[in-house]
Amino acid sequence: MRSSNPVLTGRGFARINPDVLGNRGTDSRDLNSIESRPSSAPMSIDDVVIKTAGLFAVLLAVGAFAWRANSPGLALIGFIAGFALAMVNTFSKKVRPALVIAYAACQGLALGTISALYETQYDGIVSQAVIGTACAFGGVLLAYRSGKIRVTPKFTRVMMGALIGYLVFAVVTLFTGRPTGGLGFLIAVAAVGLATMFIVMDLDQIEKAVAARVPQEE
Repeated sequence: MRSSNPVLTGRGFARINPDVLGNRGTDSRDLNSIESRPSSAPMSIDDVVIKTAGLFAVLLAVGAFAWRANSPGLALIGFIAGFALAMVNTFSKKVRPALVIAYAACQGLALGTISALYETQYDGIVSQAVIGTACAFGGVLLAYRSGKIRVTPKFTRVMMGALIGYLVFAVVTLFTGRPTGGLGFLIAVAAVGLATMFIVMDLDQIEKAVAARVPQEE
């Protein structure tokens, strides 16, 4: 089952055959016979980790700047430019590193500013969100690597149904107000868990891309 992230489904990722890569027990000779081998060097897990860490560093640096500036205008710039860059990076036929880095910077502008605004209203909420997300991601990553979580068509359907349900709930609360107290806390935990579980589909797609020797530029 393909990732929900459109960036992980086009270009070089299109060479992944879901019928061949449907499970982890597939023979490596089958993985490498999906199409002709790419002429450039194939991607590796190290590539993914290093480049993701680099982009995350850009996001943190710009986010720290936006946090100190605490200007709603920066968040607006981050949202609009980030959306435009997301569309370009998704549908571009070629990977453009400069635009990918710019997207990370825009995300930093938006997240840094929003975090500062929330911290002003609710002291300590940002650190709680960061710790909660890190713990949830770490737990899901360990479960995925141990094989306890597998991406199947049923898993994807359940996740998409949960996402649609949460989006409907979010729209309703725009008019009725968000729940507070214990219920509000449980809903926040559920939101973090839902977002983290979607990363599982990205991890699965990346793992299959490495096995299929997708070009390093991806």
